[in-house]
Amino acid sequence: MADVEADEVEAKQSRYERYIEETSEDITNTVEEFGCQPILFVGSGLSKRYMGTPNWEELLAYLADKCSDIDKGLGFYKQSLGTPIKIGEEFAKLYQAWAWDKGHNEFPEDMFGDDIGPQAYVKFMIAERLEALRPAIIDDMNPEHLHEIEALSKIKPHALITTNYDEMLEMIFPDHERIIGQQILKGQQVCVGEVYKIHGCVTDYNSLVFTATDYEEFAKKKKFLSAKLLTFFNEHPLIFLGYNAGDPNIRGILSDIDQALPDKGGVIPNVYILQWNPDLTADSWPAKDKVIPTEDDRNVRVKLIEASDFKWVFDAFAANPALNHVNPRVLRSLIARSYDLVRHDIPKMTVEADFQMLNSAVESSESFAKLFGIANISDYTTASAQHPLSATEVGKMLGTGSWHITNHLIDTIEKQTGTNIKKSDNRYHRSDKINTTKFHKYSNEAVELLKKVRDAQEYVVDLGHEKKK
Repeated sequence: MADVEADEVEAKQSRYERYIEETSEDITNTVEEFGCQPILFVGSGLSKRYMGTPNWEELLAYLADKCSDIDKGLGFYKQSLGTPIKIGEEFAKLYQAWAWDKGHNEFPEDMFGDDIGPQAYVKFMIAERLEALRPAIIDDMNPEHLHEIEALSKIKPHALITTNYDEMLEMIFPDHERIIGQQILKGQQVCVGEVYKIHGCVTDYNSLVFTATDYEEFAKKKKFLSAKLLTFFNEHPLIFLGYNAGDPNIRGILSDIDQALPDKGGVIPNVYILQWNPDLTADSWPAKDKVIPTEDDRNVRVKLIEASDFKWVFDAFAANPALNHVNPRVLRSLIARSYDLVRHDIPKMTVEADFQMLNSAVESSESFAKLFGIANISDYTTASAQHPLSATEVGKMLGTGSWHITNHLIDTIEKQTGTNIKKSDNRYHRSDKINTTKFHKYSNEAVELLKKVRDAQEYVVDLGHEKKK
């Protein structure tokens, strides 16, 4: 009876609702499979959506209007120079001349010394403009998207990387530490709870990467930056937010990731691009992956998510109840202190180390956690005692190490028997709703059932103690 009701519910679902459900499950399973929090790579589109900040062309238009020495329209510079970074280079020259003449009063007096760089004036004006658009509090951001911002803040990302200059991410994630520009190269090798502003920040206008000269300097150091970022990307789910798929920043990063991949040609399993699509309807079924050209005429395939409202996407990335009360600042401090202890304090004998105690403490993850006064929080509900396994853990017990085999065998059962064990809470499966995302868990009985299906043995599906969804 419950299966009939579940089928009726599924029949009432629109195509796009089913797309949301399947994509959300893919996200939660990928986060579980990697066993760590995602990295968010944030572009200007997200700041524009939430704070109304300008995109690159709008920023150039503002700069052109502000400076009287830029006496031709932006279209002239686009026509004659082509790329925004070349236009930025030209505007920097014009701003320098303007600052030392008619525009003198627009800048602080201390900017007219010999030690001030010639491109400082245009960058100062950019920082001033973005600072003026910064809301005082999060509630002053775009009211249409406050529900998205709240959902975004719950993701608890391992780290954030952005090419934006503004301070939106620091407002949404106040417990993350800001790292500006090339400071990323000077930090520790193991970091968590940080916002990497690789193109600079308005708090230091000289740090902005804006002109052709800046990008040339950035390119020289890019290989060192990419090497460090690749450590993140190889070990974490990664989602690009606020970028067009053809953005040169995305292409450059994906090119680096592609070179590090052992297997070429398939979809990169842990990389997502979220794109806004206002034309989605109930009948929409967007593509789930996208081919993106990279450098040297190569291309890569990544997972694509299309949405007109981002809340359900953010909810899926945040659907780990064990992390609801995790403070990234505390995690960062814990790792930083451990790093200093191992790298500096113990070798230099500035602290006394009980090596026998440390040796016993690192024998298991549970005893190691207790060393820091951390309790095991994997069992987040009493129900998890009966259904302790994620789809990925089931996949590992089936011998593949991936959640895909779990879903495949569940689909096989449905085709063969007409019963979908994921449509209800039962002896094999249960789901909990965290935010708007279902979190699926499985029992050891489910593993035994799926093994029989995998091995083409006879089996009987006995849902037992079923609860209607």
